[in-house]
Amino acid sequence: MPAPNNSRMSSRWQKLVLALTSAATVVGCQTTSDSLGRNEPTSVGTRHLLPVKGPSSYPSGFRDTGIASDQQIASKIESAFNQLFHGDPGSQAIFFPVGTDEANIQDINHSNEVRTEGMGLAMLIAVELGKQNEFNQLWRYARAEMMESAGPKSGYFKSYCDTSYNDTTPPVRCWDTFGLQLFVMALIFAHDRWPEVSAVSDAGAINYESDAFMLFDTMRLKEQENGGVIEDVTNTFDDPTHLVYNDPTSGHTNFTRPSAEMPAFYELWAQATGDSYWSTAATNARTYWKNAANPTTGMLPVRAYFSGASYPGWDVFAPEGFRAQLNMVLDQIWNGREPWEVSEADQLIGFFSRYTNQQFPKIYKLDGTVVDPETGDTALIVLNGMSALIATNGNRTSFINAVWNLPVPNGQYRYYGGLLDIIALMVLGGQFKVY
Repeated sequence: MPAPNNSRMSSRWQKLVLALTSAATVVGCQTTSDSLGRNEPTSVGTRHLLPVKGPSSYPSGFRDTGIASDQQIASKIESAFNQLFHGDPGSQAIFFPVGTDEANIQDINHSNEVRTEGMGLAMLIAVELGKQNEFNQLWRYARAEMMESAGPKSGYFKSYCDTSYNDTTPPVRCWDTFGLQLFVMALIFAHDRWPEVSAVSDAGAINYESDAFMLFDTMRLKEQENGGVIEDVTNTFDDPTHLVYNDPTSGHTNFTRPSAEMPAFYELWAQATGDSYWSTAATNARTYWKNAANPTTGMLPVRAYFSGASYPGWDVFAPEGFRAQLNMVLDQIWNGREPWEVSEADQLIGFFSRYTNQQFPKIYKLDGTVVDPETGDTALIVLNGMSALIATNGNRTSFINAVWNLPVPNGQYRYYGGLLDIIALMVLGGQFKVY
């Protein structure tokens, strides 16, 4: 790829810094209650993240079931990282350097689109594995190339969202709240793991702490910053319910996605900020899952109203929605506060135990009826394997073993399956931790 034009980058970053400074000034003029509920000015420079604390130990499905040793687990994770981040760019890699300071994650199956989903998941992978250089490259790209730097959407990130659950129509531009939340969590972990400010480059210095607060303010105070709902732009979260919007625009303010609710993250955000808003968000997200899940199969719709009722046209259990299983597993291993998540995992594992060869159809009605019989998608294999980590179902080991035996995806479909595969290796290897 061509090297970046440094004069262009400098100009771009001057505009970006000016935009962020203006946003901080708007928010910082308050002196009664800031976005964290504190009686102090909200200028980014006056606030500090508090350390976050996780559990004293993490379950390792691979080790605890005798599938692999810790050394074998570490080697397999490193191999998967090297393939997806530094493998053959034509058939293996999803991580692509841009110039000398930036990099992105490309959805190979969708014309090499760059989505916040992939960028955020990759940043979490990088910080969990201590890969600071790759983390910084990804975040620089996200800030410079994906973040809106002016107008009502300033602070939100351009992405792509599917327009149908069966992927028959091209994705459209959106400001995906799923990826935005991944950025926040990744930055908090980065601040705790690498507290020093990153080295300065032509792309600008990175300060994980101030960038995290910038995103907190965008999520909670966007309408206040804009002086209302301007050009349909809203906050990221619905204040009455504390549930995240499907998209921060006025046409999406009465529904969300079960896979975008992240109570495991919210509990840590409450620790990091001292803001009880996020504890309430965690509690409400868990309740929302209960209301949305099918009582027989445990399957969750791709999108649903705040009541839990399925949103028309999205009342299926499909690949985008599978991610809710990851969020439940993280909530259980990091927080362990919700017994229903264990029961939910047991229901799902119980249902999918009928497929003894781990060849799962791709899409289902919520009652388990198959909608798309196509098999070969690895996403459900790795997400069921993660659900098996917290399940008590007697067949759970076979689901965990299936993840261990799964090769890291390559070729056309390596983006989604590859990201989920390496995360599953880390979760099932006891290596997806709170930092």
